[in-house]
Amino acid sequence: MKAVTILGSTGSIGVSTLDVLSLHPEKYTVFALTANCSVETMSKQCLQFKPQFAVMLDDDSAQTLTSLLKKNGCNTVVLSGKKALEEVSESADTDIVVAAIVGAAGLLPTLAAARAGKRILLANKEALVMSGALFMKTVADNGATLLPVDSEHNALWQCLPVANEQYHDFNNKGVRRLILTASGGPFRDWDIETLDSVTPEQAIAHPNWSMGQKISVDSATMMNKGLEVIEAHWLFGLKSEQIDVVLHRQSVIHSMVDYDDGSVLAQMGNPDMRTPIANTLAWPERIDSGVEPLDLVKVGRLDFSAAEFMRFPCLKLAYEALNAGGTSTTILNAANEIAVEAFLSKKIRFTAIGEVIQNVLKGLPSENADSLEIVLETDAKARLLAEQQVALCNH
Repeated sequence: MKAVTILGSTGSIGVSTLDVLSLHPEKYTVFALTANCSVETMSKQCLQFKPQFAVMLDDDSAQTLTSLLKKNGCNTVVLSGKKALEEVSESADTDIVVAAIVGAAGLLPTLAAARAGKRILLANKEALVMSGALFMKTVADNGATLLPVDSEHNALWQCLPVANEQYHDFNNKGVRRLILTASGGPFRDWDIETLDSVTPEQAIAHPNWSMGQKISVDSATMMNKGLEVIEAHWLFGLKSEQIDVVLHRQSVIHSMVDYDDGSVLAQMGNPDMRTPIANTLAWPERIDSGVEPLDLVKVGRLDFSAAEFMRFPCLKLAYEALNAGGTSTTILNAANEIAVEAFLSKKIRFTAIGEVIQNVLKGLPSENADSLEIVLETDAKARLLAEQQVALCNH
């Protein structure tokens, strides 16, 4: 029986993880669930899965949850605050940590899990984008097991050599390039000149996947894919020029590996995050995920096209930040989070997201990302500059 902690249990990845766990009560128990402020959803999850701990980010949400659980006879202990997130991640009583907190907020508890040598199911790409070298060193130094949950990276991992071992450097292993597939989001067929008028409601209406608001906007700008390029670099040890992105509107092929001998291996399946979640939970075994089998006849066709920088400038910015190295990717991520939040709040135009990020990258010099202190300090500076850029957009 493996004990599981889910960081971000009320989000889409967390909900999907619990769905998979519910199919295998003989294999897994829930140790801790964490959320920001979704008290009602957390209450329902605690009543169903009865974790030892539930962590809410703020005290008010924690107090409300405590009252709800006591009223319903649930003995789950409710904690609050960022430190509590780290405590449940590194606890000796948990075996698997699902890192599904969106954004920079997931970095510290995921690092705590790495320091404690846990099996980490990584759905929080920002941990690697912000502090790739530091994070991978922490994983290696403490014997942690790092398995990618993002559908694209999980697909690559399944198609790479040494499939039944954890291995994070495929350079000079016969791998020519990694091919990340992207749906292209809801605006892949729009005239570029019309993107200024995009609304938040349109941006979060993803054609293929059910995701949270922030990730849906990132998919629409293709920053999500840019962050995945950076993540793939750290996960698999290949250079930026060996990592390609292609548009694939059906989201059936989740990514591909191109080998020196001309072979191209692809991982396919219905667009459902329960597949990579089940894959990483049970690795090296396979378990039922609850996902419907892929019907290729029903799919009928698979289409591919180029991911053009003219249409997706955020993708270009991500490649440039990766090539610049150091804290450039930390700056990129922080500026993007602020810009997306401003767009969702209708403070800036959709096309201004990339403009804000570009200006912040130009305004902050890159440093060596040698320590967590430097990473966090850079993140704070970039957020402040991004907020100033958002304010300028409104003048």
